[in-house]
Amino acid sequence: MPAAPSAYGRAVAWMIVACVAFATLWVLIRLSAAELHPFVVVVWRNLMGLAWFAPLLLAAPGLLRRDRLAGHLKRAASGLVATFATFYAVATAPLAAVLAINYSAPLFATLGAVLFLGERIRIYRTLALVAGFAGVLLVLRPGATAPSPGLLAAVVSALATAVSLVAIKALTDTDDPRAVAAWSFVLTAPASIPVALPFWSWPSPGLWPLLVGLGAAAAAGQLALARAFALADASAVMPYDFVRFGLVTLAGILLFGERADLLTLLGGTLILGSAIAIALRERRRPTSTRAAGPPAT
Repeated sequence: MPAAPSAYGRAVAWMIVACVAFATLWVLIRLSAAELHPFVVVVWRNLMGLAWFAPLLLAAPGLLRRDRLAGHLKRAASGLVATFATFYAVATAPLAAVLAINYSAPLFATLGAVLFLGERIRIYRTLALVAGFAGVLLVLRPGATAPSPGLLAAVVSALATAVSLVAIKALTDTDDPRAVAAWSFVLTAPASIPVALPFWSWPSPGLWPLLVGLGAAAAAGQLALARAFALADASAVMPYDFVRFGLVTLAGILLFGERADLLTLLGGTLILGSAIAIALRERRRPTSTRAAGPPAT
């Protein structure tokens, strides 16, 4: 059922906060990756994010319940893959293109439900999938240029994000949103260090403020996203993710001198529009027949 107006308004507000936080995070990733390898930046994102959550965990020692640990582990594993892939993509590829591809996560989840779970697909979702993957082709433009490692990493990120967001929505149905966000840092902080060790270097003194801000943006974004999903259906807040697309695109143009690529903007619009269309269609179907399609972020 649709969320009550007051709950819906709060969900939208939290979604916009998440958009601003994640757009800020991407800017700080690009700036930090000028000095550190993106995998090393992931470690500092996790450690700094965990530090921002420490006061909350100390004030509410019973917040991290272990009865849902399996679900949190699944979310953390997929989230860690998505984070490494996203950070590498953001550091090495145009921001608008990376975000456009990231929006395809719900499309991959829907396609996976059809191919591997035997879900039936009707004409409405078929057309949305076709339009969405046409948008992916507009962004990648295979054959016109060789796909860069950054854009390929963005595809990996979208696949892992699809799994991660399914887990987030399942967890926020019963768990405290603060716990969902906090567990993601508690579990990924130690796991990310071995992956980054071969690329390790210590940040210069001038980089520390950026890393502290990066952790704050990551923590705020995760918490705001979890709260938005706890207050309303994903389909109700998905359209507001256009805020993040606009902010990230402007940041790429104004801060990093990236070109406003009309095909990328069109592709991103097609992808996100298709994801919204699928989510709205899922919302109208009986609960027992819905696919495990993720909310978009």
